[in-house]
Amino acid sequence: MARSRCLAAGRRLAGLVVFAALLSSGAASAVGVVSLEAPSGLQPLLEKHLGFIGEKSGDELDEGGRVALLRRARKEVADILATEGHFKPSVEGRETPGGGFAVVVDPGPRTTIADVELHFSGAASGAAERLDALRAAWALPVGQPFRQADWDAAKQQLLDGLSLRDYAAAAITASEALIDPESASARLRVDIDSGRAFRFGSIEVTGLADYDRSLLERYQPPEPGEPYSQERLLRYQTALQNTPYFASVVVDIDRSTATPEAAPVQVLVTEAKPRRVGFGVGVSSNTGYRFETSYRDAHFLDKAYNLVSGLRIEQRRQLAYADVFLPPTQAGYLDSVGALVEHTHIAGLQTRRQSFGVVRTIPRGNIENRFAINYQREMLAPDDSLGTRRNALTANWSWTGRFVDNILDPRDGQVLNLQLGGASQAVLSDRNFVRVYGRYQLFWPVMRRDVLILRAEGGITLAESRDGVPQDFLFRTGGAQTVRGYAYQSLGVKDGSATVGGRYLAVTSAEYVHWYEGNWGVAAFVDAGNANDERQLFKMNLGYGVGPRWKSPAGPIAVDLAYGQRDHRLRLQFAVAIAF
Repeated sequence: MARSRCLAAGRRLAGLVVFAALLSSGAASAVGVVSLEAPSGLQPLLEKHLGFIGEKSGDELDEGGRVALLRRARKEVADILATEGHFKPSVEGRETPGGGFAVVVDPGPRTTIADVELHFSGAASGAAERLDALRAAWALPVGQPFRQADWDAAKQQLLDGLSLRDYAAAAITASEALIDPESASARLRVDIDSGRAFRFGSIEVTGLADYDRSLLERYQPPEPGEPYSQERLLRYQTALQNTPYFASVVVDIDRSTATPEAAPVQVLVTEAKPRRVGFGVGVSSNTGYRFETSYRDAHFLDKAYNLVSGLRIEQRRQLAYADVFLPPTQAGYLDSVGALVEHTHIAGLQTRRQSFGVVRTIPRGNIENRFAINYQREMLAPDDSLGTRRNALTANWSWTGRFVDNILDPRDGQVLNLQLGGASQAVLSDRNFVRVYGRYQLFWPVMRRDVLILRAEGGITLAESRDGVPQDFLFRTGGAQTVRGYAYQSLGVKDGSATVGGRYLAVTSAEYVHWYEGNWGVAAFVDAGNANDERQLFKMNLGYGVGPRWKSPAGPIAVDLAYGQRDHRLRLQFAVAIAF
């Protein structure tokens, strides 16, 4: 029995010895890593480009391995730091606990610019004022730290200063950066040849099949003899690309042409498929759920006429429309003709309308003028009241100025819209009337991300009474983007149990939007407004509330929980909150 206990104890002791040996063996083969010690401003750059950082070192880094690693590190670190202006770095190594190895980098002094020489030749050498401006704008002046990326960018900026306007074939013929590591200084020299001055010549078009070449001439191409400008080419290319006729457009000139004084404008187009069918669904707090189908034909009647037609079915509105947009005239005018059939049942008022009109739009930068002649027939059926019919041939003018930093997401600027329209009983109309309307929005940036939005809206219809005046030329308000907290177009004149348009309108609004990091924000707002038929009875209705905002590609989407003080009711209303 005693002998068996001794054997068991011996086996346990042997097991412990073996386990300890295994632990000792594991500790001896513990594997460390190669780490990096460098100034914090350079550490991320070096870690990104040094391939050996983080590699296991372990027993493989004997004396010879460390020497080879340091040799590799010194070469790679020198190449990387040279791009940041450090041309005399020191790289050493040391062991770290756990069997690792650290590469220690001292970048040394940073090189600064000691001298700059810019030499110009070619036709631009006689343009002293322009060359002085280029020298003054040189991005690496004396005393500036030298970086390879800044050196490359400065040369490109200098070249762009010539080649983007007048001198399309400008080229850098020689450049050098002489570095003195001992004094940590750099002497820069750039030689640039502007070549001859370019002017635009005739247009050469490639890729047309369905459309005539004259279509391209309607989008204001560069005039023959006009001084070359890259911005001018891009503006023409963008104008063509934004049409429904082309899937892709490339506009350029031949910089190696033998006639730079009349360089051909080369236009390469790929025509888009002219016919498209679309379907869409949506929802609005104003008009409810929506289904829409559309058909477009950019080669209508075998001409460059753009037919846009569709059918839209909403809970409270249904309409069918067809518009034909003509290519712009040589003066840049945009003409169109269209027809519309519409049925609505909003705020207790049922409307059936047929309309036909012609429109001329004159865009000029941020300003748009629109002139229209429109004939419409309208049948009104207010709930619990008598129906009426109205006919009007109207002449209308609209002026819109958009002076904002971003048309889809404005933070700074203003938008103004003015409208004037009317009709005469002498010309196919039931009533003489004149309608005047204006709307103003101010976007005021606050702090780094927030914005204050102020809005004012007003209108008056000059007529003996509202009878015989189409609803489009009277006023109702309420709903998203007007007076929130009230049902859509529920503020107006009572006729039976329906709300119909009145001759006077006034609306004001103040909204503060706080944007968080990313695309989300929250808004608080106060609206006040009304529409009425008698100035003496005019009374503003107040609405206020809060709601989230989300920046979508189509503009900020607003979801508002608004309280209408007159109705004592909360309403959830939503819309795309873009500048009108």
